[in-house]
Amino acid sequence: MNNSESPKTEKIQKFLANRGFGSRREMEEWIKQGRIRINGATATIGDRVSGDERIQVNGKPIDRRAIKKDKTKIVIYHKPVGEITTRKDPEKRPTVFAKLPKLRGAKWISIGRLDINTSGLLIFTNDGELANRFMHPAQQLDREYAVRVLGNVESAALTQLREGVDLEDGFARFSDIVESGGDGANSWFHVVIKEGRNREVRRLWEAVGLTVSRLVRVRFGTIILPRELRVGHWRFLDDAEVIEIKKSFGMTIDDIIEAKQSKQRRIARGVRTKNAMKTKTGKIYRKK
Repeated sequence: MNNSESPKTEKIQKFLANRGFGSRREMEEWIKQGRIRINGATATIGDRVSGDERIQVNGKPIDRRAIKKDKTKIVIYHKPVGEITTRKDPEKRPTVFAKLPKLRGAKWISIGRLDINTSGLLIFTNDGELANRFMHPAQQLDREYAVRVLGNVESAALTQLREGVDLEDGFARFSDIVESGGDGANSWFHVVIKEGRNREVRRLWEAVGLTVSRLVRVRFGTIILPRELRVGHWRFLDDAEVIEIKKSFGMTIDDIIEAKQSKQRRIARGVRTKNAMKTKTGKIYRKK
C-alpha cells in the first residue's frame, strides 16, 4: 500500500467517495468488510492512493475512466409519488435512479431521501465528499416542504409544532411554519425542518392530531425546486451553481478554474461550428 504523505495522494475512502462509489462513511464500511483491494492486498482505513495503483472494488478492477476524477456534477429531480429512493427493490416498485442520466464509470449518490408517498426535490451528485458535507448533521440545512393538512388547524397546534414535541425517536420541531392558503380539508402550509429523520414531517403533524394528505419537498439548503421542472423530470445544475454550492461548504475552488476553461472550450467550439447547433438538451428535461 502507498502510505506516502505526498499531496498527490489521498485516503482510499476519500478517493473512492470522490469518484462516486458512495459516501465516505459507506467506503469506510466497505474497507472494514474487506471489499477493497489495492495492488492485490486488502485495503485498510487510512491507506493512501494516487490513482496509479490497481484498485479493486468487490473483486472487480476500477474502470480506468473512473480513476481520473470527474468534474463534480449535481442533478436535481422532481420525484413523483410512487417512486422509491433506492437502486433496487424486491417488490419491483419504480426507483428514482431509473430516470436519471447515465454516468460513465461512477454512480449517482442520493443526498437524502423521500418516502414513497412524498414528492418533490431530490438531489444527486457524483462527488462523495460533497454528498458527505451536504448530509452531515452539523450543517443543519433547511428542508422546506409544502404540506396539505386534513382537519381544522388551531393556532395552539401551530404553537406546539414550533416549540416542539416528543416523538418516539426524540424531540422534534418545525423551525418555521407559514400558512399558504386553503381551509378545512385543503389547508396548505410551508414548514421547515433541519434534519431528515424518517417521516418526520408527517409524524410531527400526527403528534398534534392532524393528518398530512400531500407532502412536497420544495427546497433543500439553497437549492429550490424550479417551478418549470415537471414531475418525473430532471436537470443538471450549471457550473456556476455547482461552484457556489461547493464554496458554501468550504470546498476547493479547483472547479472554478475548470469551469472557466470549460466555458472557453465551449465558446471555441461554437465559433468553429458557426452556431450549427444552438442548444443542447437532456433526454428528459429541456432547460429554459
